[in-house]
Amino acid sequence: MKKVKKILALAISSLMVTSALTGCASNGDKKTDEGTKPAAEEKKENVTLNIFQFKVEIDKEFKEAAQAYTAEHPNVKINVETVGGGADYGAALRAKIQGGTEPSIFNIGGPQDVKDWESRLVDLTNEPWTKQALDGVLSGVTVNNKVYAMPFAVEGYGFVYNKEIFQAAGIDAKGVKDYASLEKAVKDLDTKIKAGELKSKYPNLEAAFELPAKETWVTGLHTSNAAISQEFNSSLDAFAAKKIDFKNGEALKALIDLQANYSPSAKSKEKLSTVDYATQVDQGLAIERVAMIQQGNWIYGGVQKIDPKVADKLDILPMSVKGGKEDTIPMGVPMYWAVNNKGTAAEQAAAKDFLNWLYTSEKGKDYIVNKFFFIPPFKGYESLQPKDPLGAAVKRYAEAGKTTPWVFMGYPTGWGMEVLGQEIQKYLAGQEDWNAVIKNSQAKWEEMRK
Repeated sequence: MKKVKKILALAISSLMVTSALTGCASNGDKKTDEGTKPAAEEKKENVTLNIFQFKVEIDKEFKEAAQAYTAEHPNVKINVETVGGGADYGAALRAKIQGGTEPSIFNIGGPQDVKDWESRLVDLTNEPWTKQALDGVLSGVTVNNKVYAMPFAVEGYGFVYNKEIFQAAGIDAKGVKDYASLEKAVKDLDTKIKAGELKSKYPNLEAAFELPAKETWVTGLHTSNAAISQEFNSSLDAFAAKKIDFKNGEALKALIDLQANYSPSAKSKEKLSTVDYATQVDQGLAIERVAMIQQGNWIYGGVQKIDPKVADKLDILPMSVKGGKEDTIPMGVPMYWAVNNKGTAAEQAAAKDFLNWLYTSEKGKDYIVNKFFFIPPFKGYESLQPKDPLGAAVKRYAEAGKTTPWVFMGYPTGWGMEVLGQEIQKYLAGQEDWNAVIKNSQAKWEEMRK
């Protein structure tokens, strides 16, 4: 754990050390100023890349990056399809491939996805970016010393809050460093909202939190990770585990209850299972209808498009686990880019070149940091510091070593969203108690690991 914290702190604080990546070339490719030129392009062979990706927050910007690449590589056509947000990307990917449509580039999580998709993964070990990867970011997609995917970014999440609302309520956010102080801050805020003390300045403000229980990735993956990362040290440990003890099961309940009890649906929690990402972010935090939400630095771009002033008021409170590690935020790699080995040799070469261009060319780097608002998982970004407050907040936690790992990438396939996330929905709807949530989820983990 200490090693991971040190790695991430170094990664974010230097953003990202030294050593430019441009000009590197993989085997059989010709070096250029803008990255690498695949053999397919030198022959002017026309290639079509179909990219199936999950990050809805960057859909528009990613398509613009693809257009910028094809402008420099006219023999390559890129089609981008994005499925994420309220949709289950993993299920959508499986359906797409089962239907006979093979994407050239797609996304995988950690070790469980590597196992699930091993028959389609191109070995990327010799790609130039692997030598520039930050320590630790490739571990979840490395098997027998072979690297099978490229990391998206480094991300962190916690309770994203509106600093001005907290100030108006007389709450010192700097003092929120453990679960007890978080709970007190939420209760104080709730009291002032119900008393109407903030109504004149924030007419839309309804509640402290919004909990999107419809998004089982929020509850079943991200919220659970805060507690389960106290039990497993890494996604690899989770992946190897035949059972789960839920040592911090009550702490997980506390995190769920806090968000539910101080949401607009506090008196009718069954409604929380209809609350989605857009309701939480776009129609919640972005319009100051709620003061805080459980999300990460990836929401900045979306909030900025709705209200730049609100976006610049945001910061991140720690996601403290009652009785466990407090004053920390979970930090890790959200997803990886994988190249499909079912494509032709020319398609595979072009796919690898596009990814190299995106993360190693100056134009690509600009998209990564200034348009995607990603924290890069590679060295060579020393001149590109995060300009958004949420990226800066993640950097602050990393520098202080106040992080916990993302272990949910090692959960059994579908367990987080389709089992635990749905069990939490039943709990919120009053259909079962918390003890049933834990027991049912434990039993399903063991069954899925057989």
